[in-house]
Amino acid sequence: MSKKVKVFAAVFMSFLLFLTGCSNSNSSSTGTEKSTTASAPAKTDKSEMVVGLDDDPPQLDPHFSTAAVDRQVFHSIYDKLVDVDEELNFVPMLAEKWDISEDGKTYTFTLQKDVKFHDGTPFNAEAVKFNFERMMDPNTGSPRASELSSIEKIEVVDDTTLKVVLSEPYSPFLAALSDRAGMMVSPTAVKEKGKDFANSPVGTGPFKFVSRVKQDKIVVEKNADYWGGAPKFEKIVYRPYADENVRLTNLTSGDVDIISKVPPKDVEKLKNDSNLTLSETGALGFQGLYLNHKSEPFNNKALRQALDLVIDREAIIKVALRDTAVASAGAIPPGTWAYDESIKPKKKDIEKAKKIMADAGYPDGFEFTLQLSPKPVEEQISQMIQSMAKEAGIKVNLEMVEFGTMLDNMDNFKFDAVRLGWSGRTDPDGNIYALFNTEGSINYGYSNPKMDELLEQARVETDQKERKKIYSEATKLGQEEVPFIFIYHEKDYKAYKNNLQGYKHIADQMMRFHDVSFK
Repeated sequence: MSKKVKVFAAVFMSFLLFLTGCSNSNSSSTGTEKSTTASAPAKTDKSEMVVGLDDDPPQLDPHFSTAAVDRQVFHSIYDKLVDVDEELNFVPMLAEKWDISEDGKTYTFTLQKDVKFHDGTPFNAEAVKFNFERMMDPNTGSPRASELSSIEKIEVVDDTTLKVVLSEPYSPFLAALSDRAGMMVSPTAVKEKGKDFANSPVGTGPFKFVSRVKQDKIVVEKNADYWGGAPKFEKIVYRPYADENVRLTNLTSGDVDIISKVPPKDVEKLKNDSNLTLSETGALGFQGLYLNHKSEPFNNKALRQALDLVIDREAIIKVALRDTAVASAGAIPPGTWAYDESIKPKKKDIEKAKKIMADAGYPDGFEFTLQLSPKPVEEQISQMIQSMAKEAGIKVNLEMVEFGTMLDNMDNFKFDAVRLGWSGRTDPDGNIYALFNTEGSINYGYSNPKMDELLEQARVETDQKERKKIYSEATKLGQEEVPFIFIYHEKDYKAYKNNLQGYKHIADQMMRFHDVSFK
């Protein structure tokens, strides 16, 4: 090679390196992933934290939210009446304490004093009453209505005392109040803003909503007057990274401080990254396929059963999820008090699936469309399901859909099946009732009187051992009826910079930042 050519090559390579160094790290395209052993420099500005979310939250009003990713932001903007600790025990939040009557029907809440919403209006018993009534109003259409359906009467005793009378005992009531049904919004802001409230939400939480640019960022700032003490950060910026490679790259490059989900393929690498902390806990939810029971083909139980039998759960966990999950037999995850280890996940059985279809008049199988989010792991799981189903003569068409659009499609029954899950709740009722009961918030047309009877019975039963027996019976009925195809229970991983301190990893998967700061 001539000297001139060598000089030109060197200059050209330097130019390429310059372009690479100037590339936008927030690009939505999937580039070469940075090594997880690369340095992740701490920000010089320790007053701002950047959080990498796995998607863009569709809804910032907790009373209308149906997506798990919404709740990641909610925990900064809103307080709940009740929270949970790392052992999932109920602990006081906006409710300083509570008393439950012997018959389990009357809850008397003593509220925190001198709490204000971000708009300066007082939080009090009247505000709680307003929130409950808003969620319970049938004209509102809140997904929270079923969680509060047992409320018969709400009585404001004084500013800091609220009495709630239930029509019958409801064992999951505190659990419901530790999630979105217990998140308090400003009555004044709701009345003033109407449907626009979701675009400028007002709560009592440690951070105030500042701004939002969809698909780019949500910004919240310190609530200096927070009743629980001012948080450590001046500002939190939530950024959505639906592309898992981009999300991880922004963490390892130092642009993001913590991410809400770790790609299964990167768990082992992050364990060995000296610049980052990888935290693992069992999660409360489940993952699988939602089915539309109002139209063909899944209004036919035999076809639901056949699809359930073609799926090799262990193969999906091993190949697509890199052993970061366990096979699922139902809505109740391992490690929780209602889990019944005697009920085993379905095993792949192609011949049985073929026989069920033939007996039902479908000897040549059937066809349906599976909607999925445009993410690598979702695509891999869906392609594996497509290949497994093909063995039994079931044709699966894959359709990639943006997350918010997918939720809209589900709400309007514009789907055959959807590859999605449920983030889980602290009480099993929040998983199984929502999915299996005719009036459940994530039920898409399934209805069985026996199932409804069991789940209603479990709600009023106050003895935990008896409740577990009822849930076991409901789980077995679910395996026969197949309202939903359970595939796995994921483990929850959070990854964050080593200079982040005070983070507590709770099994509900939600990130709480009031006590978090940089070292």
